[in-house]
Order: sequence, then structure tokens, then C-alpha cells
Amino acid sequence: MLYLEDIEVGQKASFGRYEVTREEVIAFASKYDAQPFHLSDEAAAKTYFGRIAASGWHTCAMTMSMIVENGKTNPMATMGSPGVDELRWLRPVYPGDTLRVETLIADVTPSRSKPDIGTFKSDLTVFNQGDVAVMRMKTIVLIRRRPA
Repeated sequence: MLYLEDIEVGQKASFGRYEVTREEVIAFASKYDAQPFHLSDEAAAKTYFGRIAASGWHTCAMTMSMIVENGKTNPMATMGSPGVDELRWLRPVYPGDTLRVETLIADVTPSRSKPDIGTFKSDLTVFNQGDVAVMRMKTIVLIRRRPA
């Protein structure tokens, strides 16, 4: 189990493998982001995407899935997140893409008001199979301090 004291600025991690399927892109979009370019090749052909593309929110959800899966083999004493400071969808994600995650720890801060927790911030980038960055966000993670 990793605690706040185990996290250092500059640490890097690379993990995950998520295969994007057409069925999942359409199912997610149908429920959460039913814009035509997420649902139809014909509609998407008339847009910047050129073909059906995953919702950016779906890309976030797939990323979260890889983060949770990584936590099963690399457990951390995390306690959720108060949010992200920045989120950018850099390139479309298409059915057939395979995604992975890279993180770089940017900041580690013990809480001033709650001595048993702290936060760390990371620069998180999602890449496709061609090593093209498709999404970037600056995350904030709550994490417990090592028990005394």
C-alpha cells in the first residue's frame, strides 16, 4: 500500500490497456452524450471526426477504468478526488483504438487541517496505440498519510 509519504514529485507511471469498441462507443453515447457523431458513421462523416468517435466523457470513463484496474496491482491509500484542474481532449478516440495512461507527479501536499491525509497532483496523459496523446488532465487525488 502506498501512502502520501511514498509519493514524490517527478515520479512517473505508465499503465493500462483499453480496447475501444464500436458497441461501447454507441452504448455510452446513447445514454450520456447522444450527439450524432458519436452514434452514426454517416453523421460523423460530415464533421471533423470523419467517422464515429467516442465521447470525450467516454474517454474519461475509460481512463478511470484503467486507473482503478492499475490500483488493484499497485494499491494506494487513495480517498477519491475533489476534481481536476484541467481537462483537454486532444485528438478523437475511435473504435479500434487501444488506450494507455502515463502519469507524472507534479505536487505532493500534506493537509494543514487534517493531519492524516494529503493530496497529490499529477499530469495525466492518455495515448492511443500510435503513441498519439488523445487526452490530458491535471488530477488531484486525496490520499491517506502512513499510519503512525
